[in-house]
Amino acid sequence: MRITAFRARLAEEFGALRADTIAHDHVFAALGGRTVDQALDAGLPTKDIWQAVCDAFEVPVERR
Repeated sequence: MRITAFRARLAEEFGALRADTIAHDHVFAALGGRTVDQALDAGLPTKDIWQAVCDAFEVPVERR
């Protein structure tokens, strides 16, 4: 998944403002103690990052 598609999916699921907050501020243990933005900068696959976000926020399977 491209980063632009990832960001769009994040905004679609959480709303633009909350998506930005999640990406900048929320630290995910599943991402090695990184935020979404840090994980993207570190080159982690967007699919893995999306999975970590979905797990942490209990996104229903049909929207993953």
